[in-house]
Amino acid sequence: MHNLRLQSTGKLRRVRIVVADCSVDYAGRLSAHLPRAKRVLMLKNDGSILVHSDGGSYKPLNWMSPPCSLAPVELDAEQEAAGIVEAWQVVHKKTADKLIVSIFEFFHDSSHDLGLDPGLIKDGVEAHLQELLAEQIELAGAGHTLVRREFMTAIGPVDILAKDASGGSVAIEIKRRGGIDGVEQLTRYLELMNRDPKLAPVQGVFAAQEIKPQARTLAEDRGIRCLVLDYDAMRGMEDQNTLF
Repeated sequence: MHNLRLQSTGKLRRVRIVVADCSVDYAGRLSAHLPRAKRVLMLKNDGSILVHSDGGSYKPLNWMSPPCSLAPVELDAEQEAAGIVEAWQVVHKKTADKLIVSIFEFFHDSSHDLGLDPGLIKDGVEAHLQELLAEQIELAGAGHTLVRREFMTAIGPVDILAKDASGGSVAIEIKRRGGIDGVEQLTRYLELMNRDPKLAPVQGVFAAQEIKPQARTLAEDRGIRCLVLDYDAMRGMEDQNTLF
């Protein structure tokens, strides 16, 4: 049996990367099955697990987000007869959803200490847009007031948390060029923030110098407002083509 390197808390000490011939079954609010194939399994220090294939870009085929716990499964005769050499069960601590990974063969198994991550460092324009919009929060809407910049959620900081004129929460995500990925990012923040009764309901605002048509369509479909930012105007720059 491969060592899962579990601490007494049930968490991995380091990130573990496994390449294996495996099948994956998910049971919970929905059921999903990944038939046997070679895949990359990432077991992270926060307790999460991600299942990747060679295609599909950056998105995993299946995953279990924290808080969750991982434990080996005792194989029965039927599983052993099917050629399974190891199985893991990952259980979400809040929903009790389960993900079971059945491994037929290991091709690679390594663990790595990634240390502390400094987090995403925004480019100069994007960081300055956040600073300027915080100072000019009324651009997000009449009567809006700033609560704080870099409001932390469980999956990262949303750029600005504000209040609208009626006191409702507003989460603002800022990009230099607004694409679908930015809308997806804000959607994930909103999903988590709306679980907090002190914040909910939280309205989303997707702000950028330029918002792509597909991103605008997706945002509006999800009830997210779009805000185009004029960087030069926010900096107080005058039109250099004006003579007087």
